[in-house]
Amino acid sequence: CVHPENCFVPTSEIIAVEETELNKKQRNIGKWQKMAKPHAFTVYYVKKGRKHRWRCTDVTFCCAEEHLCNQWIQALKQVLEMQKSRPKQLLVYINPYGGKRQGKRIYEQKVAPLFSLASISTDVVITEHANHAKDNLFEVNINKYDGVVCVGGDGMFSEVMHGLIGRMQKDSGIDQNNPKAPLVQCNIRIGIIPAGSTDCICYSTVGISDPVTSALHIIVGDCQPLDVTSVHHNNTFLKYSVSLLGYGFYGDILKDSEKKRWMGPMRYDYSGFKTFLSHHYYEGTITFQPAKHTLGSPRDKESCRTGCYICKRSEQQLAEQHRECGLKHEEGEEEWRVIKGKFLAINAVNMSCACPRSPKGLSPAAHLADGSADLILVRKCSRLDFLRYLVRHTNQEDQFDFSFVDVYRVKSFQFTSKLSEDNESNVTDIGKKGFGHFCRDHPACCCHIANSTWNCDGETLDSSAIEVRVHCQLMKLFARGIEENWKEEAACSQSSNE
Repeated sequence: CVHPENCFVPTSEIIAVEETELNKKQRNIGKWQKMAKPHAFTVYYVKKGRKHRWRCTDVTFCCAEEHLCNQWIQALKQVLEMQKSRPKQLLVYINPYGGKRQGKRIYEQKVAPLFSLASISTDVVITEHANHAKDNLFEVNINKYDGVVCVGGDGMFSEVMHGLIGRMQKDSGIDQNNPKAPLVQCNIRIGIIPAGSTDCICYSTVGISDPVTSALHIIVGDCQPLDVTSVHHNNTFLKYSVSLLGYGFYGDILKDSEKKRWMGPMRYDYSGFKTFLSHHYYEGTITFQPAKHTLGSPRDKESCRTGCYICKRSEQQLAEQHRECGLKHEEGEEEWRVIKGKFLAINAVNMSCACPRSPKGLSPAAHLADGSADLILVRKCSRLDFLRYLVRHTNQEDQFDFSFVDVYRVKSFQFTSKLSEDNESNVTDIGKKGFGHFCRDHPACCCHIANSTWNCDGETLDSSAIEVRVHCQLMKLFARGIEENWKEEAACSQSSNE
């Protein structure tokens, strides 16, 4: 399809083609008035704007003959039919209570018309209580759908993800309580229509938190694999995580903010300031397996982008290791490293965790689908130093360039708090078996014995002692990662309007 001003649109980004009735006013415009009885068709396509924003726009073409017009329409529709990755039937869950309670309105006014234009059939479920979507996914005939869409924030996405992954493991006879079980990949994609208090996952996988942009990514059938982290305690499954698993600072913020839900999104700012002033630190032991299969490093300058080479190569490396070693490779035969200390924050991220306030995120070079997580350890330091570290999240400086911050790329880790160790916790602690080296850089001092709370994608975990494992590309999103050349595309779109 060619725009009148010679800006080319890929057929993969055409949304729909429809025959158009020209009214008298339209027929009197320009050279169309020379045609005795013009016939026309309209092409709806994706227009890319600044900051990764997509919009649906259209251009109408006029033909002198009806036969020629019909030929164009049929030819373009055949091209669209060849786009096999595009969904035809979607299951949609809407959280009417999340964020600013705008989910239902956003879907009906901004998303549903686009799905209808693209001839996508939908079954819509308005959730009525917590875990409604999760429970429903265990009951529906999931095979009739090409994807599952959640309208809400990160909490709604987490609920749908747990339901979909859990359903896949149940149908395959996999015990989720076994932390070493090889999980079955989910081939049914999840789409996220952002309508919540936090939309970190959408921002990190699309580049913007915008309902229309996300809807268009679903329509064109984009596919972005995503690593998923499983969290266990004493051989009991707790949660899955795709963004942040945080202990200490971010766990304390979440725990305090849960008591102030009446404040809305402002509660995070209030609890964050309060937690910063309290300056609590926690003692414990981290044991982890380095992710040797990955090509990148947490200190890289390059970020994960559309068609990321490191993600593709890391997936191949893992597959080769699995073929060579089988399950032995996954059962911990490799080197484990052990670090003991007093920490203000322990963060494990599967993605950059970028958001409008922190455009580069907690780990700017983290990858979406390389089978690893970036483990960030922030040791006990002064309030001023910790503030300097937090400020680095908002600018372009290296946030790991501090003596009290360590970062590792890992494929699994375990954490046991000092309190759990003193109580002789039953959690499997490989560190006690003597693997790796011990870090004893910090002298003994008065630590806060009380445990913190784990923040798992915005939900609290009751247990402080956990076992964590990364599952490479366990699920797929209707996304394509963040595009590198959006500025050039925006310039093209802008020039076409001049």
